[in-house]
Amino acid sequence: MKRTLLLCFFILSGILLGAMIASLAAGTPGLSWLAFSQSIGFHPVVDLSIIKLDLNFTMGISVAQIITLSLAIFLYTRTHI
Repeated sequence: MKRTLLLCFFILSGILLGAMIASLAAGTPGLSWLAFSQSIGFHPVVDLSIIKLDLNFTMGISVAQIITLSLAIFLYTRTHI
């Protein structure tokens, strides 16, 4: 249980830290490649003529988030509890 919570903490920390780094690096000429990101989306629509259900799922990930996420997973494997 502790290991699972620790893994979730490391992954969430890596994603948030990567997002912060990407937003800070976006304006810097030498580091702007860290802010490069791609978005993946899924947009299901159900129209039953009375009710219309419209959902939109979008996930975007940047280069900085990939780097910090892999660093977080590496640090998790090195952590001993």
